[in-house]
This record gives sequence, structure tokens and C-alpha cells, in this order.
Amino acid sequence: MDKQDFFKTYGLSDNDLAEADISWEELTLIEEEYHKLEGSLREIGKSFIDDYLYDIENAGIHSYRYRTKSVEHLLEKVVRKKKENPEKFAPMDHTNYYKFVTDLIGIRVFFLYREDWKRFHQYLTYCFVNDPKRYIKDRLADFDENPDNYYMAECPRAYKRTGDTKIYDSDELEIISDGIYRSLHYIIKYKGQYIELQGRTLFEEGWGEVDHDIVYKDAEDDEMLRDYSKLLNRLSGLADEMSSYFRRMKQERENDI
Repeated sequence: MDKQDFFKTYGLSDNDLAEADISWEELTLIEEEYHKLEGSLREIGKSFIDDYLYDIENAGIHSYRYRTKSVEHLLEKVVRKKKENPEKFAPMDHTNYYKFVTDLIGIRVFFLYREDWKRFHQYLTYCFVNDPKRYIKDRLADFDENPDNYYMAECPRAYKRTGDTKIYDSDELEIISDGIYRSLHYIIKYKGQYIELQGRTLFEEGWGEVDHDIVYKDAEDDEMLRDYSKLLNRLSGLADEMSSYFRRMKQERENDI
């Protein structure tokens, strides 16, 4: 990877590497090691989908997609995390980065209706052990080397919009109220690697993709585009509300027959 191209793409400089206490040579080593691992990560992601998500009706979802993290995004995340939390990420290097970065394999599932999360959550907690004693506390010491052990490695999290007081009404979730978007997050240990699993509605995904493509990537400082993104965010939330209302109307009418 060309250093200057990488810096230009992510707005980084040698000063950022110095603040992160990491050299370009170390990032290059991480790149080399990741290229060796990437093929197996793809196979693990495909295996997870075949084992648990291919039958979308059984999983309680509308659809899904998955990816392995690009090496450029991995290196940017390494620099950012080491800058943001030096104490936690200081030991991270090319020999152990996969123990710190839990979204090398990312799978996103989509719900047609926002309340469908409950069925999916029940399905996941049926398939995978959800024991707080197994949650990651120390990224190095708590890494399970046994590829046959499948379990939830972190407490499931739910991000909710302002006003979503009864959307995620479960004491099995860590609730985070940021007022921006609605999404579920799981970290699952599977075949020796972490998988990040996110769940959101189709409307929520539409807004998120537009926001990421236009605002996050190119125009974080453009106030007008940020305001338009917030408007689109509110519209997607309203669409979710209306969809649920349509569903309730249909169910009530069927019950009256």
C-alpha cells in the first residue's frame, strides 16, 4: 500500500502515527498478515451464513449481506483506536491485531418491521451461549484459541432513537440512547474468529448507506448536508413507524374475520 495514498484517503499524517505510537513499518506488517488471513475469514463468514442465516425465515430476518474488512479500513481503524484509547490498544500489533479488532468479519441482517428484532434475538440466544462470564474483558487474555467454542463474546447492544422507550424492552441488551439510529450489535466467537453481527430495518439501512456515502466519507464539515441527512434520518424512522402500524392494522383485521 502506498503511504501517501493511504494518508490522503483517510486524512492522516506522520503526526497521527506518532500520536498512535505506531510506525508505518508496523502497519505494513499488519497488512501482510491480514492478506494471509483474509481468505480464511471469507470462508468463516460464508460458513456462518450457511449454518445460521441461509434459512432467513427460520432466522426471523428479511435478508442479509456480509463482508470481510478491507485492509485499508483495518489499518485506519488500528491508527484511530490506538490514538483514542492508548492504554487499551497499546499492545496491538501485527501478531495479535485480530484479537483486538472484532469486525474483521461483518454480517448485517435486515428486518422488514422494527419489532422483528425480538424473534431474531431469541434465535441467536438459542444458537449461541450468552454468558456474561465469557464476555471479553482483556483482549489478549480472554481470546479463546479453541475454534470449536461458539458463544457471544460481548453483551448484545441496542442503539435506539430518542423516544424508542419500548422498542428494545429486554434486560438481555445493553441499551445505548444516542438519538441517531436504531440498530442491534452482537459479537460472536465462531470458528476461532470474532464476527460482528448487526441488525436493522431496511429503512434504517437505506438512510445509513446514504449518510455514509455522502456525509461520512466526503462532507462531515458540510452543515447543510448534515442537516439533510438528519431529515432523511427522521423520515426513515417515520417509515418504520408507519410500516409497523400497517402490520398491526392487517393483524387486527384478520382477527376480526
